[in-house]
Amino acid sequence: MSDSAIMNDPTAASSGSGSERILLENVTKRYAGQKDAAVDDVTMEIPAGEIVMLVGPSGCGKTTTMKMINRLIEPTSGRILIGDVDVTHANPDKLRRTIGYVIQGAGLFPHYTVAENIAIVPKLLGWDKKRIAARVDELLDLVNLEADQYRNRYPRELSGGQQQRVGVARALAADPPVLLMDEPFGAVDPITRQRLQDELLRLQEELNKTIVFVTHDFDEAVKLGDRIAILNTGSEIVQYDTPDAILANPANEFVEGFVGHGAALKQLTLTRVRDVELHDAAVAHVGEDPREAMKAARALSREWVIVLDAHDRPQRWMSLRDLQKPGALDVVERDFELAVVSTASTLNDALDEMLTSSHGVVVVTGRRNAYQGVVRVETIMKAMQQVQAAAQVQAEAQEPPTDEAVS
Repeated sequence: MSDSAIMNDPTAASSGSGSERILLENVTKRYAGQKDAAVDDVTMEIPAGEIVMLVGPSGCGKTTTMKMINRLIEPTSGRILIGDVDVTHANPDKLRRTIGYVIQGAGLFPHYTVAENIAIVPKLLGWDKKRIAARVDELLDLVNLEADQYRNRYPRELSGGQQQRVGVARALAADPPVLLMDEPFGAVDPITRQRLQDELLRLQEELNKTIVFVTHDFDEAVKLGDRIAILNTGSEIVQYDTPDAILANPANEFVEGFVGHGAALKQLTLTRVRDVELHDAAVAHVGEDPREAMKAARALSREWVIVLDAHDRPQRWMSLRDLQKPGALDVVERDFELAVVSTASTLNDALDEMLTSSHGVVVVTGRRNAYQGVVRVETIMKAMQQVQAAAQVQAEAQEPPTDEAVS
């Protein structure tokens, strides 16, 4: 694609083509009146389809570096390529329509409905009303919000987590190959943050976007990142590697400070639910005959069933006693407190959810939140013991030999 292609056709980079690599070459940002560069001669490649986390102390330039990719901040010098196109020569307004952007607090327009917020970029791109309406509903489903229930609401009528989901949907509206995320989950409570992180990992499994994510939280970087860039003043790249490589071999004391104590425990964050054995629960679907659901549950010696909707999305647990009531499965309201994790969730997340569940298991979902099975506490504890044992062996292997061993 030529430079003029992006400048003249803003849909060219957002035609559902998946993802593009990003290359920063000798990128520098200097502000007038300041002796030191905010970003000083940074060169890094962000592979297509990966989540790359930018981590560093306040003022190190990580947000400035990210904002230069979509030209919210203009670089002083250097090149920034998306695919093979140097976007520093593109029309900045048209460029931004081809790059998704998510900020802390969602940044929704308060006087626009959810649907109108999501439709902003498609309208700018000249999509027709029918196409926009279909895309809005598709994206609401993608971020696990019922379109009929949420499309006409205003941001003030949503929780913080719901607003952030809409913010992600808006960023994905024109199917951009690149998504920039500036501490998007920093303003929500810890439980909501964990669930939004899981949602992002689930979406990434399906969409395979190139994501640049700024965070101050190293644990979040370990959980979400395919790679982590640890930055120092001037966006100096101190270490740029996979999370497991950084945890196992920090480049220097500065990186060790970011890793902090308990690196072995952080290894648990690298183990995903998809890596352990899932078990079957008794299931029933909305609209089915409750007697058949009870029969299936008893065949598995279960006292509870997990009720799924027409798209196999978990709605709530229901006891055999509940199923005996007339029309028990005719209409089933979703339990928003249902303990659910995705296949991309970490074992730590699964254990946290399990602590709030009275069923001894956590429901696991995959693509489009479809039911995959359940994970048991015994499975999680066994996997954690194995990870801790492996981390201990690795730590012992890296210890320097004692004087006695040398002699």
